[in-house]
Amino acid sequence: MNVDDINKIINSKPNLSTALGMEFLSTPNADTCMARMHVDERNRQPFGFLSGGASLALAENVAGVGSSALCPGCACVGIEVSGSHVKAVVEGDTVTAHARLLHKGTTLHVWQVDINDTSGDLISSVRVTNYIVKGK
Repeated sequence: MNVDDINKIINSKPNLSTALGMEFLSTPNADTCMARMHVDERNRQPFGFLSGGASLALAENVAGVGSSALCPGCACVGIEVSGSHVKAVVEGDTVTAHARLLHKGTTLHVWQVDINDTSGDLISSVRVTNYIVKGK
């Protein structure tokens, strides 16, 4: 999935993705996309671990980028995000979100997003549902 056009929009003005340090990546498969985020002062808890809220934001944003790439000219908004955090990540590490499209309807997309640390260990498993608004 090519996300270059979506990256141009994201990087054109300040937003949550840029504030937390997210980087969105194209993939060779039409039903997947990826994002990376370095764990630092922008997205960690006061204790030095990646915030669970930042992990959920990463998952929702990468799923939104994927839906936007699949539906040019539409507004793709998250309507449900549900995740489980299974391992802590310390400041200084980088996490990678792998998003896979489970359902592509005309108005709803469902994504499975797994977030891993640099060792490849699962950090969070997140399900995201996006609502597709045509002509926005």
